[in-house]
Amino acid sequence: MNNDFRFTIKSICLDENYHPSNSTRLTTNFANLARGESRQQNLRNALKMIDSRFNALANWDNPQGDRYSVELEIISVDLEIAHSTEAFPSIEVLKTNIIDHQTNERIEGIVGNNFSSYVRDYDFSVLLLDHNKAKSEFSIPENFGDLHGKLFKYFIDSETYKQHFKKPPVICLSVSDNKTYHRTENQHPILGAEYQPNESSLTEQYFKKMGLQVRYFMPPNTVAPLAFYFFGDLLNDYTNLELISTISTMETFQKIYRPEIYNANAVAGSCYQPNLRNADHSITQIVYDREERSQLAIAQGKFTEQHFIKPYQSVLEKWSANYAI
Repeated sequence: MNNDFRFTIKSICLDENYHPSNSTRLTTNFANLARGESRQQNLRNALKMIDSRFNALANWDNPQGDRYSVELEIISVDLEIAHSTEAFPSIEVLKTNIIDHQTNERIEGIVGNNFSSYVRDYDFSVLLLDHNKAKSEFSIPENFGDLHGKLFKYFIDSETYKQHFKKPPVICLSVSDNKTYHRTENQHPILGAEYQPNESSLTEQYFKKMGLQVRYFMPPNTVAPLAFYFFGDLLNDYTNLELISTISTMETFQKIYRPEIYNANAVAGSCYQPNLRNADHSITQIVYDREERSQLAIAQGKFTEQHFIKPYQSVLEKWSANYAI
């Protein structure tokens, strides 16, 4: 059965001249920034924010705060099912690369930033909504996230992934606005103060099926914790510079599209509940259409249902039943 699936990886540089391709998921945050009249200034400002934050965190042997810059690659993963006429766009992420201008070295960073997935769109924006339509109490469909989780793990275990990337991915997300987070005594020099949620979220459960565990950290000079989803040992499997590349990239995107949380004017305390209605926050000079992003997630979830879930339902169900986790 495993021979029925084949992955293809493509990459393109994300810089101020980036234009989204026709196959790019338009809900992807960087694609949202790269459209409209402000597209080039949006990208230029976002990339500058990433570099500034990176140098602020990597401040040793960096007296002028300009030793490093971050290059971003858009990694697109297509899934081809045997005997199908065309590949399906399954996953898109960013990969960081670090440029050390003092040593003229190019250092590989972390893949997994800005993780997005068509099947995830289908699960949350179509399947979950349809399942709860006209119901008085919210519930989760049976086997919710099983297929997506197995496809993701199959990709990470594939030779295709191993040929392109040295280490497993780290996926950094926003904290949930319906959970309360408590600061612990654990401190990391780069990741910062660790927080723990009062209960598990649906996102945690979904990513657990992908084989990922989660820890919450608030890096130095950040106003709210970030959620880090990972394999293995987050604190010891990655170098400081690798971790900084993910923090600087994802903190920048969070400030742009979650300013109520990550560009708030008050720092999270020892007991913290995120609030998307928080009026006491600052807005970046970057145009981002959150309403459009929400609408496109539903449209792309329906696209997945029409072009992937339904046409290959029997193949997917048989493969999922036989795939050994």
